[in-house]
Amino acid sequence: MPLIRLSFALVTAAVCHAAAAGEHASKDEAVAMVKKGVAFWKSNGDEKTFAAITDKQGPFHDRDLYLVVYALDGTVRAHGANEKMVGRNLIDLKDVDGKAFVQERVELAQKQNSFWQDYKFTDPLTKKIEPKQMYCERVGENVLCGGVYRQ
Repeated sequence: MPLIRLSFALVTAAVCHAAAAGEHASKDEAVAMVKKGVAFWKSNGDEKTFAAITDKQGPFHDRDLYLVVYALDGTVRAHGANEKMVGRNLIDLKDVDGKAFVQERVELAQKQNSFWQDYKFTDPLTKKIEPKQMYCERVGENVLCGGVYRQ
């Protein structure tokens, strides 16, 4: 009987660990979410896309993964984690290390159609500042991004 309990405890611990590991989105999931956002945008236009991205109950939210859209001047067009950012120009925003990540993102988008970017940001699951990798694609005069937190 103790062997059965030990086996059950080990299986339970393994399942719980796997579930905890799955709380954060992967890089592949971020790329897929951005591509889903681009396709939606091409089919539905700016207004519906920005509303869908900003809606926390919408199709562009999965655990800690959400989308953001910036105009190439640094103005937020849609923000999946914080609707209060919409309409604000964040070109001068810096992370905790002093990196002007919005400015860098805009500059990268002006040079290439898709890219990864590293900076630090608050993880919505842990509420801690964590290293983040953001995958972005340029759409017209905007950049659409979705990121993952590196644990």
